[in-house]
Amino acid sequence: MEQHAIETAPAANHLLQSLPADERTVLMSHLRPAHLIVKTVLFDPGQPIDSVYFPIDGVVSLVTPLSDGNIVEVATIGNEGIVGVPLVAGGSLAVRAISQVGGRTLRMDARSFVTEFERLDSFHSLVQRYIQALFGQISQAAACNRLHSNEERLSRWLLMSHDRVGTDTFPITHEFLGQMLGSRRATVTLSAGLLQAAGLIRYHRGRVTIVDREGLESVSCECYAIIRNALERVVSNGN
Repeated sequence: MEQHAIETAPAANHLLQSLPADERTVLMSHLRPAHLIVKTVLFDPGQPIDSVYFPIDGVVSLVTPLSDGNIVEVATIGNEGIVGVPLVAGGSLAVRAISQVGGRTLRMDARSFVTEFERLDSFHSLVQRYIQALFGQISQAAACNRLHSNEERLSRWLLMSHDRVGTDTFPITHEFLGQMLGSRRATVTLSAGLLQAAGLIRYHRGRVTIVDREGLESVSCECYAIIRNALERVVSNGN
């Protein structure tokens, strides 16, 4: 990617954009552009994290892999966040990070991330607020997966992805959605069919189009607004 693209990229990652110019300049000296294709695994549970990612227009899922080969999504991260925040250099997390919607990202060496996290005051505060919001999203998703219908959960997932990719149409398969939502493929197909019949989305050959955003919000459970508002507060100084 050309230097010009690197310099303008932070405007699409809300965390980087919200930092003071001097701290953002420091971080930019460590960032390198990368493009993630669908199903790219960034790290596995217990694996030392060597890179941290600031998504621009893709979506990354944090998932818990099970012994039978299935995975269950516990959080999603897009241009409002950071993937793979290491609490210490060489640290690891208890989840797998996998790209669910391909797109651009900015990558930073994990050791550099930890160094600047400890050195830059505004960045330090911002990351702490983001981690709190991410834990909140994980807790909310656990309740959502237990209590809300497949149509509500699918609507929440589509809305959150729509917020992040910057386009009404993006690629996703029923199989992958089923893994993310912890539902059988047939169940996801049925739920997507109901949303399509209601004129809220259009799905064709692995690509979904958001047709009626307002209607989709009315179908979604309250978890979407709760998660979105918590993430928005991170970049507006949280309090």
